[in-house]
Amino acid sequence: MSVLPLSSSQRQQHEVSYSSSNSTVTPEQPGDPEILGKQAEEPQKKNDAPSVPPEGGRQGWLVVLGGFLCIFCSFGFLNAIGVFQTTYENTTLSSYSPSDIAWIFAVQLALMWAPGPLFGRIIDTYGPAPVLYPCTLLCIFSLCMTSLCDQYYQIFLAQGLGFGIGAGGVFTAAIICVGQWFVKKRGLATGVATVGGSLGGVIFPIFFDRVQKLVGFNGAIRYTALLIGILLLASCLLVKARLPRKQWDPSTKWFNFGLFREKQFAFYTSGIFFAMWGLWAPFDYLPGMAQANGFSPTLSLYLISIINATSIPGRILPPHLGDKIGHFNVVTVCAFLIGGSMLCLWLPFTYHPSHAGIVVFALVYGFVSGALVSLMMPCVAKTGSIETIGQRFGTFQLVISIATLTGLPIMGAILDRQQGDFVGLELFAAVSVLVGCVFLTVSTKVLGKMRNTWKI
Repeated sequence: MSVLPLSSSQRQQHEVSYSSSNSTVTPEQPGDPEILGKQAEEPQKKNDAPSVPPEGGRQGWLVVLGGFLCIFCSFGFLNAIGVFQTTYENTTLSSYSPSDIAWIFAVQLALMWAPGPLFGRIIDTYGPAPVLYPCTLLCIFSLCMTSLCDQYYQIFLAQGLGFGIGAGGVFTAAIICVGQWFVKKRGLATGVATVGGSLGGVIFPIFFDRVQKLVGFNGAIRYTALLIGILLLASCLLVKARLPRKQWDPSTKWFNFGLFREKQFAFYTSGIFFAMWGLWAPFDYLPGMAQANGFSPTLSLYLISIINATSIPGRILPPHLGDKIGHFNVVTVCAFLIGGSMLCLWLPFTYHPSHAGIVVFALVYGFVSGALVSLMMPCVAKTGSIETIGQRFGTFQLVISIATLTGLPIMGAILDRQQGDFVGLELFAAVSVLVGCVFLTVSTKVLGKMRNTWKI
């Protein structure tokens, strides 16, 4: 019940009817202003609490569409890092080691996650606009500057730092806003949105390869910037927050490391840390490995598209299954399959090179890696309340950024140390993911005991 202001005619009718039944009004009666004030405050307090998400609706799925475009332009572009790694090794940065070049993409990936605490808190308070709009402009500007670069430090600043920060803001805004509109269908909604990353990983390598043959490397980057700019401008119109704006709370901590006192959050974050440590190895090094074993340059680059093509169903079907049997259960199995595919399908390719074998690995790896990436954030949301979803995402993203920052350079250094032999790199990636699987298994059991159900 709420107390609404009355018009003059309504007020007169109210006074006449009220005076006919009560000649006097005592403080305890409902006509007392203090009582009315208290009644008016109660619904206001209820309105301040977050309402239950609508689980879809037109606006909710429009936000998913906007999130799809955001992730297409951010994660989708980053999924094509193998194209740039191979291109830079053979052209502009041929005098640098694979490990040195990998630092560009490691920083880029880390900045997808590291600013999460800042971006998450701003989005929690003011909505996505203060993050999404400037980061959109930064992505476009950074790619335009990359097209003018011919030195390592210039590429590092433009493509590594500039685009990394911009893509991180775009990605965070998309994931948080999609998560606010769904609870029961959050896995499916997030999976649909993250398909943008897979589709981008399919399109960008092919788009870049075709356009580069027509207008050169720098021209291809400019056309890529144009495509990303158009799509991100459309996403700015679609991505909206469900929860109302709040006043900035200066007492709120930027990093809530107290979350690690919660066992389910601590084990889960540790598991994803190790999984992400090795996850990006095929994305970055598979094209170079294929070329070293006789693949044509075009077919080698298209392996990235194959990985991302099969990750499209991987980002939809397992998350949808997770809505029924538990997201934690599915993500744990996917981590095990990622490590297993590296050991059973990728490692043998080093000793017995085969076009069919490496394509089969790309198909299998793409599906299970896509599932893990799409389920990471819904699982974070399940470890706490929706009111702190931004802060929880932010703390998680900060930890994951360390894994993405160090994983690729470590594997590049292993490759240098072994003088082009990929065995050490493959073993490091596979063992890291399998160690992560162990931590994910523990977190699933802890959360299952807390909630007395196996559907976690």
